[in-house]
Amino acid sequence: MPDQTISRNPFRSLIPALLALAAAPVLLAQDEQTTPQMPISDAICSHFTRQAEALSQFHLPSQDNGGKPFSRSTDGPVVMEGGRTYGTANRMERLTELVTAALPAALPPPPGGGRQSGSQNFSKMGMIDQYLFAAMQSAGVQPADPASDWEFVRRIYLDLTGRIPTPGQTLQFVNSSSPTKRSDLIETLLASPAWVDKWTMFYGDLFKNVSANAQITVYKPSVLAFYQYIKSSLAANKPYNQLASELITASGASSYSDGPINFVVNGVVTGGPNQDVYDQQVANMADVFLGIAHVNCLLCHNGAGHLTSLSLWGGQQTRTKAWGMAAFLAKTSTSSTPVNPPAVTPRYWSVADTGKSDYQLNTTTGNRPPRQPIGAVKSITPTYMFTGATPNAGENYRAALARMITSDPQFARAAVNYVWAYFYGVGLVDPPDTFDPMRLDPDNPPAASSGWNLQPSNPRLLAALTQGFIDNKYDIKWLMRQIVNSQAYQLSSRYDGQWSDAWNNLFARKLVRRLWGEELHDAITVSSGVIPTYNVDTYGTINYAMQFPEPLGTPDGTNGHMSMWVDSFLRGNRDDQPRSQDGSILQSLNLMNDTFVMSRTAVTGSGLLPSSLSMSNTDLVNTLFLTVLSRYPTPAEMTAALSNLSNQATRNQEAQSLLWSLYNKVDFIFNY
Repeated sequence: MPDQTISRNPFRSLIPALLALAAAPVLLAQDEQTTPQMPISDAICSHFTRQAEALSQFHLPSQDNGGKPFSRSTDGPVVMEGGRTYGTANRMERLTELVTAALPAALPPPPGGGRQSGSQNFSKMGMIDQYLFAAMQSAGVQPADPASDWEFVRRIYLDLTGRIPTPGQTLQFVNSSSPTKRSDLIETLLASPAWVDKWTMFYGDLFKNVSANAQITVYKPSVLAFYQYIKSSLAANKPYNQLASELITASGASSYSDGPINFVVNGVVTGGPNQDVYDQQVANMADVFLGIAHVNCLLCHNGAGHLTSLSLWGGQQTRTKAWGMAAFLAKTSTSSTPVNPPAVTPRYWSVADTGKSDYQLNTTTGNRPPRQPIGAVKSITPTYMFTGATPNAGENYRAALARMITSDPQFARAAVNYVWAYFYGVGLVDPPDTFDPMRLDPDNPPAASSGWNLQPSNPRLLAALTQGFIDNKYDIKWLMRQIVNSQAYQLSSRYDGQWSDAWNNLFARKLVRRLWGEELHDAITVSSGVIPTYNVDTYGTINYAMQFPEPLGTPDGTNGHMSMWVDSFLRGNRDDQPRSQDGSILQSLNLMNDTFVMSRTAVTGSGLLPSSLSMSNTDLVNTLFLTVLSRYPTPAEMTAALSNLSNQATRNQEAQSLLWSLYNKVDFIFNY
């Protein structure tokens, strides 16, 4: 990767100064928190060690302050441990005095200054806030201040659409005096095509829509068909229980045209008997739709001794009960056919309910331990292991399973928790697919003698949201609307005083997250105004990474090695590598030195910088900050930038350096 080397960066001599600017005061202190990690028990089945390790790594980046919190006075400097000063608490008000007189008509000053909390009425608490603020009060934890309009507008655009706002969108929101402007903006974004793109990516991750996993290859036309199904379902705001039922029961002759069947197809396991396939297919359904990954473990062995330390429920379950779940798939046939016989590849897949026998106990080989008769019992009939229910007379097995799963409160509970974990950074049950069904009911907690506590951090909130989701007909937008309109979601990520990681589950502040690789790509695209073109086989032309159908084989378009660039931000592979918030040297190099970024700091051609160079220095600085960071510069940032731009002979190069530094700034890379 020759273009990844620092030596080829024309700004190499400026890197120390620019990195200092990149670490300059930001609107919010970026002291992102580390969420509690789940220990991996020695008793976990070794067959699933990799999956268990992946579950245990669900966390946000560690602090950039030696793990220590920060503090600030009401009107004094923000001081990090060790004495490092990060500006003043009222710096945005002071900024207004310094720069508003020189702002061009296109960049009007925000009313009330940068720490404006908006005109929202916080006197009335919704369902979420009633539970969360009561929990904070009970724990003696003071919540953070409400997020400013500057914080909120960037946060909500990224969280709902995966894109940063344009300067016009930012100022239109900040300058609005409407008392309902936040809820109005939320409705606008929920109705936008960008929302569909973002959440097609989210559910594509959850449903594991990928052309190749560790077991099989389904080929790109299958991925595109599944992608289109998810996208059209979200665009139509299809009820989530209907979507799930369609995925569980889908049949079709070709995975290239019948998108929903790919969910079942992706559970195919090779190198063993059909029972391996049924096991994996139902394990995927339990994980995705019930949030219970431990069913996968139970399909190998009884829970006792393996899950005892991880799940009160799991430790009491048997492999026979898990077989009863897999038996719902026993009459489903999944097969592949060459597209152009007798060619071996590519292949399309078909799914049909043509089987005639139940789940047989007759295997000695394959990917799981042998399945042998239990006394006189040589086969297993379908039984829903959570209720003991069986199919109605003559009912299609998968239709029965879909009915039982989607009517199970755990289905709604898991759906709520997956979405909650995304918006708040930590699930009410975390990791989100490690639910313990025997530790969820606040009215029936585990016996004190058991040594177990209730699992959710706020069990009554989870119960209320679950019932609300059911009552509102499994409407995903209803759920998101409750979350992002809550006071808790709209709290600042800045915290006045000492913060403890033990408070993360109280949601007393906004936890910071690094942007997805696709979000970083699109933020650079939107802010620079230099739009790439990607041609996706059989799909068409796209311009944004959030529209990529899958994380494998990302088209490079006109920019080259884009797959490698986005991959460096650990977007996962939808199989055995989940998305990760971890950092790396390669991420830094890609932001500092890759042609995707460097070409967008050019002073010639089209884009943000060439169109801004004719402005005065003050206007130029304001424009770059507002466009890239969705805010104006602090006084310290303005002073440093103006000093660098003061020499007319080097002004263009300094403008390049400034834009480059903004793309490497903490509050560009993170959503706060």
